[in-house]
Amino acid sequence: MIRYLLKRSIEIIITLFGITLLSFFILHLAPGKPTDVLTELNPKITPEAREKLEKYYGLDKPILIQYLKWVKRIIRLDFGESFSTDRRPVWQKIKERLPITIKINLLSMLLIFLIAIPVGISSATRQYSFYDKVTTIVVFLGFAMPAFWLAILLMMLFGVYLHWLPISGIKSMNYESLSFWGRFIDQARHLALPIFVSAFGGIAGISRYMRSSMLEVIRQDYIITARAKGLPERKVIYEHALRNALLPIITILGLSVPGLIGGSVIFEQIFSIPGMGQLLWDSVMRRDYPVIMGILTIGAVLTLIGNLLADLCYAIADPRVRSS
Repeated sequence: MIRYLLKRSIEIIITLFGITLLSFFILHLAPGKPTDVLTELNPKITPEAREKLEKYYGLDKPILIQYLKWVKRIIRLDFGESFSTDRRPVWQKIKERLPITIKINLLSMLLIFLIAIPVGISSATRQYSFYDKVTTIVVFLGFAMPAFWLAILLMMLFGVYLHWLPISGIKSMNYESLSFWGRFIDQARHLALPIFVSAFGGIAGISRYMRSSMLEVIRQDYIITARAKGLPERKVIYEHALRNALLPIITILGLSVPGLIGGSVIFEQIFSIPGMGQLLWDSVMRRDYPVIMGILTIGAVLTLIGNLLADLCYAIADPRVRSS
């Protein structure tokens, strides 16, 4: 296992280098420069002043030189300074936003796991029943429904008409004066809609994958043998079939991490959540290259770690992987 972890760590470093290289070059291919934000609305700006700004930000050098300088800073865990007027360190900006984004994504993954897997198992064990048809329709709606449209509908229903849940932010104005449980409930009410919107598409997809995987497993010979021996159906499904049916789902859950992180840009903007997604959107609008690259790098690291954890869970669930 240690040898496997070392091998995967080397692969992660090489992959991360490739991701940052592509991201850096694609980012600089986009039209406009960070200096345009400071100069376009200023009619008195001169070409000399533009050149000084570009030199100050290091944009006058070739892209490859800029990337190598950025890599040298990243090796020292230095993301540089933001191009915005506050000139704050990039890591400080990200550190303020990172916990809420990770919290929402982890809770979304947990919600997907708790709902999608039982729904997929029950649909497979009741194939072509009324329950299976209903869940299939709901899943197709989940695939077809855009996240931003679902978010707006839920905001109108639970926030505007019913007044059950808040529709923006992560805490109320009187948050500091609340007790521990009051703060817990207040934040739970604020995060209920964003977490559900973030997880809805994943629930639809994973439940279908779980259903297909379970249907394939319960048709295997060893499941037929277990039933022929008179074992209870619950034991056959949850002790013999489930473990093998989970193997493809573990891989898919690891690959779904990028989708959750990318979806943060949408629902954090809609619900005004001060997370990494909102910071990324604001930075793109301002062409703040250091912040964008910092967020993309951290997102890539989280994605690669998610894939590594999925592989480890796969090895735990399947002894054949460990032996190989």
